[in-house]
Amino acid sequence: MKIIFAGTPQFAARALAALHKEHQVIAVLTQPDRPAGRGLKLTFSAVKQLALQYGLPVLQPSTLKAADVQHDIAKLDVDVMVVAAYGLILPGGVLQIPHYGCLNIHASLLPRWRGAAPIQRAIQAGDAETGITIMQMDEGLDTGDMLLQHNCPIKGTDTAQSLQDRLAELGATSILEALKMLKENRLMPVRQDDHAACYAPKLLKSEARIDWDQDARQIERMVRAFNPFPVCYADMHGITIKIWQATVSAGEHGEAGKVISTDRLGITVGCGQAALRLEVLQRPGGKPQAAAQFMQAMPVKVGDSFSVS
Repeated sequence: MKIIFAGTPQFAARALAALHKEHQVIAVLTQPDRPAGRGLKLTFSAVKQLALQYGLPVLQPSTLKAADVQHDIAKLDVDVMVVAAYGLILPGGVLQIPHYGCLNIHASLLPRWRGAAPIQRAIQAGDAETGITIMQMDEGLDTGDMLLQHNCPIKGTDTAQSLQDRLAELGATSILEALKMLKENRLMPVRQDDHAACYAPKLLKSEARIDWDQDARQIERMVRAFNPFPVCYADMHGITIKIWQATVSAGEHGEAGKVISTDRLGITVGCGQAALRLEVLQRPGGKPQAAAQFMQAMPVKVGDSFSVS
């Protein structure tokens, strides 16, 4: 099939790689280059890097609402547009251009977790599973008819990164399956139950601050959900410390935010319920370190306290 692909991060790049092997990708849409890193150098998205490697035309409009942009897309005369974590809204004029419309690779079992951060919100909420939904796009926010779904269990050790990696692979195989079914006229659209829908808002750095009055289980899920971005953090002695990995110490209790114990495995801190052992931490300007190494550079003793929100 003749395809135009729209996507930006690594999650989308995996799908582009799969499509390039089996279909005719005519062009790629991705977000404009953004400044990144300490030098704020303009950086290509993961999808743009792969598209250039394949020698595919790359379009990077800042909006798809402009008439000239829609005209350029229409000239490509494609069968379908495949969208994966593109990051720009597709107006009605674009949705109607491809013969089969626009198919979205969404990283949740819709209608649960519509929105920008379905992977992170699923971990944060303690969901036992998530998955991939191939959806026929409409003008709503992830409200279109469902065409295909595949489940994926969420492990108790999953971070947003590890779960995203598995879902990216599942998304790539799912879109190939959906396109095969589309060509054979075997896709059966299923309307979403709007009453069962929940929203996965974009991650904010401000919500990554740890509230030690929460249950340790909630905080542990948040640590995993916000790894590798925006990364949970807490303040001690006026220093902001990032928490990359932690586990629940169910049998320990103590004042919220206060260090209960320390050993080579971690720094155990009291929470609203149970306690949390901090295992991988990062000082400002440093790298993530195992607790034993971290405490060599920044001594932490029993009775020290993290700031409580």
